[in-house]
Amino acid sequence: MPTIAANGTTLYYERRGDGPPLMFISGATGDAGHWTDVADLLADQYTVVTYDRRANSRSSRPEGYTIASVTQQADDAAALLEELDLAPAVVYGNSAGAMILTDLVVRRPDLVRGAVLHEPPYVGMTSSGDEVVAGLQQLIGEGMAEGGPPRATELFLRWVSGDEVYESFDADLRTRMLGNGEVLFGIELEPILSYKPTAEQIAGVHVPCVVASGAENRDPSAPRHWFWEASEGIAERLRVPVVEAPGSHVPQASHPRELVATLRPILARLATSSSITA
Repeated sequence: MPTIAANGTTLYYERRGDGPPLMFISGATGDAGHWTDVADLLADQYTVVTYDRRANSRSSRPEGYTIASVTQQADDAAALLEELDLAPAVVYGNSAGAMILTDLVVRRPDLVRGAVLHEPPYVGMTSSGDEVVAGLQQLIGEGMAEGGPPRATELFLRWVSGDEVYESFDADLRTRMLGNGEVLFGIELEPILSYKPTAEQIAGVHVPCVVASGAENRDPSAPRHWFWEASEGIAERLRVPVVEAPGSHVPQASHPRELVATLRPILARLATSSSITA
C-alpha cells in the first residue's frame, strides 16, 4: 500500500494517470475508495490523487489523537500535495471534504489552482440547521444504542446517501467505512459541524472556485434540500453560481460517469486557472 509521511502522520494514497494534478478529498468516513470509479475515468487526462484522511481506513491514527480540526485536515491535504510535488492542483471536495477544501483555499491558495466544492454541509447557512442537527443527533444516538459506532455509521450513511447507494458500496469499502465510525463520531463530526469561515476569509479568496450541488436536492421538498441551501450559501459568499451535479449528495457513488461528464469541462477550465461564471 502506498503511504507517505505528511504533517505528522502517515497517509495512504492512490495515484493514477498522467496530466495536470487533480486531488479528491472525501467527506465522512474519509476513504480513498469513494473515488475509485471517478478516478479511474479521469486518469485518462489527469494525475489523480485520492487518499484516506488521517485516522481513517488505511491511514494511521497518531497517538493521543482525540480531535480533528478542519484546519489540521486541510494541512494534511496541503502536505500531501507538497510531498508528492503536485502543487498547484485542482482539488475537489465532497461534503466535509468541501469544508476541508474551503480551509485549504483560504490558507494555502498557493497549492490550489482551482477548487470544486460539492455540497459542503454548512448547516448554519440553511433555514433548517437546528432541525438537521437535532435529527442527526437522534439518528446517531439510536445507532449507538443498537450497535455502537458501526451501526451508527450505517444509519448515517443511509441517511446521507440513501439506501440504494449504501447497498451499492463495494464490500471492502463498506467494511472500512463502518470501521471508521469511532473516528467520525468521536473525533471529526463536532469540528465539522462547527466550522464556518469568516466573511473576511471568504472575501479574500482568489482561487477560482466552483460550488456544486445535486440535482435531486434542488427541490425544496427534497429530503436533502438543505445541502442545496448550504451550497447556495457558500456560493453567494464566493460570488459564484451553484452548478448542478447529477444525483444527490454522493454522485461519485451513485452517478460516477455522469459526474465525470459534468466535471470534464469544469476541470479543463480550472486546470488553466480560468474561473467558472455559469
